[in-house]
Amino acid sequence: MPTSPSDLAVVGAGPAGLAAAVTAADLGLRVTLVDAGEQPGGQYYRHPAPGLGAARPEALHHDWAAFETRERRLRAHESAGRITFLPAHHVWTVVPAADPGSDGGGLLLHAVAGTRGEDERAVTLRARAVLLATGAHERQLPFPGWTLPGVIGAGGAQAMLKGGLVLPGRRIVVAGSGPLLLAVAGSLAAAGARVPAVVEASSYAAYAGRVPTLLRNPGKLVEGAVHGGALLRHGVRLRTRRAVVEAQGKDRVEAVVVARLDRDWKPVPGTERRIPCDALAVGHGLVPQLELATGLGCATVRAADGTVALDLDASQRTSVPGVWSAGETGGIGGAGLALVEGELAALSIAGRTAPAALVRRRARLRAFADAMGAAHRPGSGWTGWLPDDAVVCRCEEVPAGPIREAVADLGARDARTVKLLTRAGMGWCQGRMCGAAVAALAGDEAAADRRPLSCPVPLRQLAELPADH
Repeated sequence: MPTSPSDLAVVGAGPAGLAAAVTAADLGLRVTLVDAGEQPGGQYYRHPAPGLGAARPEALHHDWAAFETRERRLRAHESAGRITFLPAHHVWTVVPAADPGSDGGGLLLHAVAGTRGEDERAVTLRARAVLLATGAHERQLPFPGWTLPGVIGAGGAQAMLKGGLVLPGRRIVVAGSGPLLLAVAGSLAAAGARVPAVVEASSYAAYAGRVPTLLRNPGKLVEGAVHGGALLRHGVRLRTRRAVVEAQGKDRVEAVVVARLDRDWKPVPGTERRIPCDALAVGHGLVPQLELATGLGCATVRAADGTVALDLDASQRTSVPGVWSAGETGGIGGAGLALVEGELAALSIAGRTAPAALVRRRARLRAFADAMGAAHRPGSGWTGWLPDDAVVCRCEEVPAGPIREAVADLGARDARTVKLLTRAGMGWCQGRMCGAAVAALAGDEAAADRRPLSCPVPLRQLAELPADH
């Protein structure tokens, strides 16, 4: 049965959710903070498990002080009973309460609590308002050989280093598109890996038309200079307008083939070059994680980087009454913007007017995020490095050929129809790895993926739900 309602339930304890929770508690709201992880911080502030004995976890992070400050506030509010932090809780749907009752708890959050196995249990939470701060996952554009052991996501490589203090290899090529590549390469090199190249599909010349936006964000320029300096110190070469078009190896990756791209990201024949390596960290930016929001019916928009994001007003409200959102769900923008948006959402939920300086900062950071997204947005020609026999959906082992056949010969006009015809996206990851690629092949990149469950749920827990849920 639902617990007594909180004023605000925050889903996600990354930068946006953590900032929103502590700000709302500062303003007198009773907050429930829910996260799938064991510790607050999310993917960005992922830190090693205590048992690993890391002496200086802050060395692996940018702006660790921003996290520490908010974590201290979280613990103080926990002690005072103003915040209830629920780790290891996977919220799989948010629905309007059939009968809000006199307590006004108008929204129900259904979650799977505990680790996978016998200790899992169903939990239902009730809240008057919900803030979705569910973050993002990596965008992967498949290529031949991307299923080889040793090929991992760029963010995954960083997570291995931050959370496990391990490297995915000793000689690691970093590839894809977006500023995250620079941070990943610098971290890996500082930890002792040899990084022969950072292979960037876009060109940093694309920022030339956004000079006023860049100048309004000097902190971002300094951050970029720091990353660039780290690459120079470690002898890492940045190769722009190029992409990994093949990973080669027998039992694991042994080398990658890099080709130059034209302005549409189509490989230029005859420009291929082979780079030996024992690991490849690859990613083409991030994709907002919207399953809970789209399940509620929240309106979406097309972001500057080509992904689908939530349509939010100036106070971080979604189109659904009682539901706010902050962070990457409103468009990929980084931790600094997420912290600001979390505070703004909390102020709105508490009925307070946001300080003008905070509103201006959000506008400045959002403008930079849009410039960054537009500069690194994948071009349509990337599918030119994807032959018909290359696997697109790893879980169901669906190659590109059947997907193209579904579109060209069977009348599929959207990713959902392609899924029904080919099983692409029906596996364990539910399209998180292949979704962007399947949508691109189907010509359906602007559509929002709607599903009733945002994560796997045991059938016994569904059976236990009351009929009116």
